[in-house]
Amino acid sequence: MQSTITSLIESRASVNHFDASRKLSYAQITELARLATLAPSAFNFQNWKLIAVRAQPAKERLKAVAYNQQKVADAAVTFIICGTLGAHEDLPRALQPSVDAGILPQSVAGSWVAMADGAHAGNPQLQRDEAVRSASLAAMTLMLAAEGMGLATCAMSGFDAAGVAQEFNLSHSDVPVMLVTVGYAAPDNWPPKRRKPLQEVLELA
Repeated sequence: MQSTITSLIESRASVNHFDASRKLSYAQITELARLATLAPSAFNFQNWKLIAVRAQPAKERLKAVAYNQQKVADAAVTFIICGTLGAHEDLPRALQPSVDAGILPQSVAGSWVAMADGAHAGNPQLQRDEAVRSASLAAMTLMLAAEGMGLATCAMSGFDAAGVAQEFNLSHSDVPVMLVTVGYAAPDNWPPKRRKPLQEVLELA
C-alpha cells in the first residue's frame, strides 16, 4: 500500500492538454467526489461543496470565467471546489452520523460544537481560512484519487471567483477556492516538474 501511494504522489503531474474525445462516466465522477469528501477537516466540518462541470454548455460558461483556458473545455470534467463559510452552524448535523454510529460520543460532539461556535462565530476571517483549508484538502484528495483511477488532473487558481459564483449560482457562503480539471491526458504534456532540494524546505526542530 505504501509503495502504491508513493508512486501515485511521484507520478502526478499538472496536465494542461486533455484528450477532448474521452469522457468520464457518471459513476467515475461520483466516485471521485466521494473520495474527495474523505479528506480531513477541522472538527469534521466537511465544509466543502463540489460542482462537477461536464456538459459542454456549462464548460463554455466556466471557460469564459477562467480566462478562456482551453483545458476547461477539453477535460472530461472540471470540479469547482468550494469552501463553506459558517460551517460551525451546521456542525451538529455534520457530526450526528458519527454519533449515531457509535464512533463519536455525544459528549465529545457537544464539546466540539461549543468550541467551534466559540472560535468561529463572529470571526469571518477564521471562517474563510477554514473554508480555504478544507477545500484545498478536498481538492488534493480528489487529484490523488484521480491519479489512482488512471486519470490526469490540473489544479487551477486562474479564474474569476465572482464570475464563477454568478455563473453557477453559488450562495454567499460558498467560496470558490480552486478548479480541478480531470480527464485523460493528451500526448503533449510535461512530465512532473522538478522540485526544490529538500534541504531548502525542510527544517528539523
